[in-house]
This record gives sequence, structure tokens and C-alpha cells, in this order.
Amino acid sequence: MVAAGAYWLSLTLPFFLIAYLYFLLGTRRRRRNLPPSPPSLPIIGHLHLLSPQSPYRSLRDLSAKYGAVLLLRFGSRDVLVISSPSAVEQCFTDNDIAFANRPLLLGAKHLNYHHTTIGACNYGDRWRNLRRLTTAELFSPSRVAAFSAARRAEAGLMLKEIFREAESGERRGVNLSSKFRGFAFNTMLRMVAGKRYFGYGESDVVDKEAEEFRDLIGEFSAIQGTSTPNDFFPLLRWVDFQGLEKRMKSIMTKLDDFLQHLVDGFRESRSKSPSPSSSSEPGGGTLIDVMLSLQETEPEFYTDETIKGVILIMLVAGTETSSTTMEWAMSLLLNNPESMSRLVSEIEQTVGTDRLLDETDLPNLNYLHNVIDETLRLYPPVPLLIPHESSRETRVCGYTVPKGAMLLVNAWSLHRDPELWTEPERFSPERFEGSEPAMKRKENKYRLVPFGAGRRACPGDLLGTKVVAMALGGLVQGFELGKIDERVEIDMGEGIGLTMARVHPLEVLCKPRSGIPVAQLLFG
Repeated sequence: MVAAGAYWLSLTLPFFLIAYLYFLLGTRRRRRNLPPSPPSLPIIGHLHLLSPQSPYRSLRDLSAKYGAVLLLRFGSRDVLVISSPSAVEQCFTDNDIAFANRPLLLGAKHLNYHHTTIGACNYGDRWRNLRRLTTAELFSPSRVAAFSAARRAEAGLMLKEIFREAESGERRGVNLSSKFRGFAFNTMLRMVAGKRYFGYGESDVVDKEAEEFRDLIGEFSAIQGTSTPNDFFPLLRWVDFQGLEKRMKSIMTKLDDFLQHLVDGFRESRSKSPSPSSSSEPGGGTLIDVMLSLQETEPEFYTDETIKGVILIMLVAGTETSSTTMEWAMSLLLNNPESMSRLVSEIEQTVGTDRLLDETDLPNLNYLHNVIDETLRLYPPVPLLIPHESSRETRVCGYTVPKGAMLLVNAWSLHRDPELWTEPERFSPERFEGSEPAMKRKENKYRLVPFGAGRRACPGDLLGTKVVAMALGGLVQGFELGKIDERVEIDMGEGIGLTMARVHPLEVLCKPRSGIPVAQLLFG
């Protein structure tokens, strides 16, 4: 029976594809004033023009040839690619609502609770409720300030681990990639759940389950950012081409088990405590406490699945984007010793040597912020911003954009445009000195968009910047940092995935600075 079905499918599939192709081409011919489009191939469209390893580079090359506003076809999908400030402005100001939806991709389905998380759901009441919740409980200035002690504690714990390895007597590099990921993960987990590692509070003992969960977050990010043919050729989903759906489901099952265990633990604690919203962290109850309280009054909306979805996205976004930015920033500093020296001097002059850097020092560390901005320019955490989808036919830069087109903003290309930046490939934090008013001018506002733009821009830019600044500032203040081999530059190879991580872990020689009593400051 199955063999017969496969036989008839093999006979009829080519006819369906040919019929669809004629329908698609006929429809496109009837449209007027579409954006420029390179020559395409039947069925696959422009997919053959993309590099699987770095599609943002391929799209940059196409934009250089055909224009900053392109309409491509990936299989059955229309794809609008933009890479100019004016196009970004038009998409996320006048057309912000029209582009506020998300495309229905496999990753959004299997890794985001069937398109229901804040990052994957369409624009509407559900998104507004989730955005309001996360902004009020995590990203508002008051809540970011309330958890400053947690970030300071986590930065200290990270520095302790690095100090112990540096003092081991072996001349070997410290894996900063692992340290940065642990710091970012713990920081977000403390804000979301009030704990360092699940079940161990302030203990230095690492919960094995939580460690596995942290590693799963990396897999989640990598596979969600992978371009899958199933998203562009719906017929391939019938056979689970390349086994991607099976892999996504496996990852999500493990993530869901951890999240459910976490939520159930909080629910049990609340049932035993007369004050379930209390927390060891400053600032009141954790995000999970708040959501469980809302579940009691709005059980139809705040289901366990909704709560788990919020936790998942906060941990993924907070861990991956922050840790990769730290890795790239440190890599760039090591390859540019003049910038490293200037940063060390600024911290020594501003903070001194008798105490560790604190968040209250950050407003005065201008060059540190310039380093972070320049890192975000060269290596934006999401080089092709999270895709949007047009809910209606609209116009961008004078062109007609069809309804249902997937919008890709090539931030990587925008940030390296020689018409917008002087020597765009060069790491130069100095370019941001005194530039804040200029960057806010209308003509410059949309040339640097590492956190997106419009109503669906990432709300965690303030928090993310503080997390990155605390890690980099503390590390540079306390240690002399060097390459494993001074004759060879740090490898800047880019990996694949939703976030542009490094191909290889960053290993660095870390020697406690002689002028700063690091051990005394860290261990009391």
C-alpha cells in the first residue's frame, strides 16, 4: 500500500510542480513595479545563489549588483531583502504593522510551541500581552536596575573560575567561550527563576540537568537558524527531508522536560509557602512567580505551555546573543592590542585598582561602550534579523511588495556598507566617539540595527549591554589577556545558526594583573 502511494506520488509530483510554476510565473507577470530580482531557476528560484554557511554575504553581493531592495524567490516563498537605512526605516515606521507578523517556519512550529512564543507568534493580542509582561518584569529600567546585584555576583563567580584556572600553574588557555556562556545563562536564569543553576542556588556545584539544558540552548539556536528546504518546498515536509523535523522535535522534548520540571518545582514551593512571590533576588518575585500568579487569574491564557515558552525564549535570547557578543568583542580586542591598551587605561583611570568594576561605573566607561557598539556593528548577534512577513500588499521605496512576502533585513551588510561607514571592515571603536547625537539623526538612525527596529525590535538591548559590559570590563580589569600564539591572530571564522557564533571556541591566556589584588578582591 505504502509502495503504491509512493509510486503514484512520484508520477504526479512533477505535474503539480510544473502547474505551480506556471501559476506562479503568471501571477508575478501580472504584478507591477516589483523590486528588482536576479534571474532565477525553475522550482528553486534563487536558492542556488545563497551560501549555506553565510547567506548574509551572498545577499550582500546580490544587493551590490541589483540594489538595496530585492525581491527573491526561495521555492514557493517571496522574500524581500533590504540593506539600506531608508528601506529599514520605511519597513519599520510607516509599514511597521504590515511587517509585524512572523513567517510560519518549521523552527517556529517545533521549537516555539507551535508559533506561540513571543518571538514566533504573529502580531496581535497574544504578542502584546507577552511583550507587556516581559517588558514590565525583565526589561524595564527599574527591573534591570533591581537585578544589578545578581549580575555583579555572576560576574564575580565567572572571574573566580578564570582566576583558579589561571593559577593552576599550567600554561594553557582558558576557554572563554564556555565561561561567557555560563555567565550569560546564569545571569538570565537568576532573573527568570531566582536561582543560579536549577536546585543549587549560590552553590558552586553545577546541576547536571541544567548544564545539559544550557548545551541544548546552543543546539536550539543552531538548528533554528538553519535554512531548511522544508520551509520553501512544503511537499518535502511529507517525507521529513534531511530528518530536520525529527531532530527539532527531539531537542524540544528535552527542553520541555527541563522547563516543566522547573515550573512544577516553583508551583510546589508556592503551595508550601504563604508568600510564594518571595525571592532571594532583589526586586521582588521572579518572572516565573509572576506568571504563576497570573495563571491563577487568567488560566486560559497563562497555560503551562505559555509560561514555558516565555522562559525558553528569555534564556535562549539572553544566553546566545550576549555570550557571542562577548566572544567577538574579546577576539577583536586581542587582534587589536592598541584598542585593548586604551580600554585597560580607561578602566584603570575610572575605576582604579582597589575594587572591582561595578555597574555604577559603566556610564563613565565610554570607550568600553564604543568597543561593544563596534563589535555589534561588525558581528551583529543575528546578521539576518529574525524574519518578518507582510500581512498585506504594501510599498517600500516605491516598489510593490506582495502580501505574504518574507522580509529579511541584512544587518550584516548594512553595518559594513562603505557608503555609510569609513573603512567598514576595520575594527575602530573610535568611530563612535561623540557620535551619539549624530547616530540619532534621522539619516543615521537606521544604519546600526543589531537589535532590530520597530515594534518587534528586541526589548532587551539595555539589559544585554549591561551584561556584556560587566563581563568584558571585569575581565580586562583583572587579567592580562593574551593569545595562545602571539604570532597568529585569533581566528575570526563565523559559524552558522540563528546567532553568528564563532566556529572555534575562544581560548585565551589569562594572567592576573600585578597591580590589582584580584585574589583578595574576589575571595575577600
